[in-house]
Amino acid sequence: MTFTIAIDGPAAAGKGTISKAVAAHFGVAHLDTGLLYRAVGAKTLRGEGAISAAQTLCAQDLEADTLRTPDVAKAASKVAVIAEVRAALVDFQRAFARRQGGAVLDGRDIGTVICPDAEAKLFITASAEVRAERRYLELIGKGTQITRDQVLADVKERDARDMDRAEAPLKPAQDAVIVDTSTLEIDAAIAQAIAAINAQRS
Repeated sequence: MTFTIAIDGPAAAGKGTISKAVAAHFGVAHLDTGLLYRAVGAKTLRGEGAISAAQTLCAQDLEADTLRTPDVAKAASKVAVIAEVRAALVDFQRAFARRQGGAVLDGRDIGTVICPDAEAKLFITASAEVRAERRYLELIGKGTQITRDQVLADVKERDARDMDRAEAPLKPAQDAVIVDTSTLEIDAAIAQAIAAINAQRS
């Protein structure tokens, strides 16, 4: 049996945390598709061309400790607008989505482009200010020297790049359930997501 759960949303909305919890709850595999783009971005920072980096991506590339840095995040957002990069990664994502037993995929175009026929779709969001504060606290906790204003500017810049790109822009699928985490504790957000998925399954 296959059952695909597509979870989209902007950076720092809680999408990754919710996706992992949802996958654990339903006992299915989880793929953070953003890691694919981060891995490609990381390879470009080492001098490789974006399209070549995407076409030669392997599982080992997804395990690098450096994939969560701000520089890699910015590089990922830049390579994600390249149609050839997205095309190179589509088959990998679709094959993962239809694996036996079910799967959760989280990203920015899962419900709209990668898995438009997913059995359940969520769009996790929050205000730019709330997301920037979350990201700021995360970065400060890792010892990164950065200001709140810089993080907010980065979040808004990335939103604009993701939402305005010609290829697979970030937007909710028409049949996605919106979960706004701006004022939700993470446990409440996870519970709301699970309830929405159960409602779509029934």
